[in-house]
Amino acid sequence: MGESHTPPRGSTRPDTSVAHNARVWNHWIGGEDNYAVDRQVGDQVASIIPVIRDIARADREFLGRAVTYLAGERGVRQFLDIGTGLPTADNTHEIAQRIAPDSRIVYVDNDPTVLMHARTLLAGTGDGATDYIDADVHDPDALLERAAGTLDFDRPVAVMMLGILNFVLDAEKARGTVRRIMDRVPSGSFLVLTHPTYDAEVGGENQIPAMEFWNENATPPITARSAEEIAAFLEGLNPVEPGLVSCSQWRARAGSAPVVPQYGAVAVKP
Repeated sequence: MGESHTPPRGSTRPDTSVAHNARVWNHWIGGEDNYAVDRQVGDQVASIIPVIRDIARADREFLGRAVTYLAGERGVRQFLDIGTGLPTADNTHEIAQRIAPDSRIVYVDNDPTVLMHARTLLAGTGDGATDYIDADVHDPDALLERAAGTLDFDRPVAVMMLGILNFVLDAEKARGTVRRIMDRVPSGSFLVLTHPTYDAEVGGENQIPAMEFWNENATPPITARSAEEIAAFLEGLNPVEPGLVSCSQWRARAGSAPVVPQYGAVAVKP
C-alpha cells in the first residue's frame, strides 16, 4: 500500500518583499511560481553571471541523470532529497518510481513557498511512498529523526544535496552536516551533491560579484567554494566515475551541454 504524508499547514506566509532562492531558481528554469522581486533580482544576477540559467538547467538535468543511474543501475530504492525547492517536471520521486514503483522518497525543505506546493510532491505511486518534511539542513539530527518515519536507515539511502550546502556558510559546519547524515545511513548508501564554485577553469569568475549582490538583496545568504573545498564533502566516500566535475558533464553525452561553474558528484559509502 502506498503512503503519502500531507505536510502541516504552515502559518508563515512567504515574504514577497524579498527575493528568495527557491522562487528565483524557479524563475531561472522558466517556472511561474515566483514574484516580481524574484524576477528583478534574478535578472540582475543573470546580468552579472549570464550563465546562471545554464547552471539552473544543468543542475536539474544532473538530478535526472543521477536518480536514473542510482535507481536503474545501482538498485537504490530510498532517496532523501534535502533542499527540494519548488516542484517542476521530473521530480526525484517521479524518476525513481518510473524505474522502481516501490521507491520511497522523502523531500526536505523549510521554505514557506515550497511548503505550499508540497502536495504536488506527494503524488507518488501506489507501491512506494513519498513524504515531505519541514526541516532545516542546519539541524541534521531533527531532519534525520523525521525522515526515519518513511525511510529505513538500515537499508541504503541516496542522500540528495543539490545546491544546498552553499547555504551553510561555515565550511566546518557544512562538512559536519554531511558527516552526520552519512554516518546515519548504511554501507551502500550514496551522497549526491552539486555546489557552485568560483573556479575559473569551469567559468566561475563571476560567481563572487553575483553572490555579493545576492547576499545584499535576497535570502538566504550563499557562498561558493573551490573544487578542493567541495571535494572535502566526499571524504570517506568513494566517488563514482567521473568523480567531481561540472554537473553538466557528469555522465552526460559528449557536447550535450556547456561546462558550468557548478560541480556535481555521486559517491558511495563503502
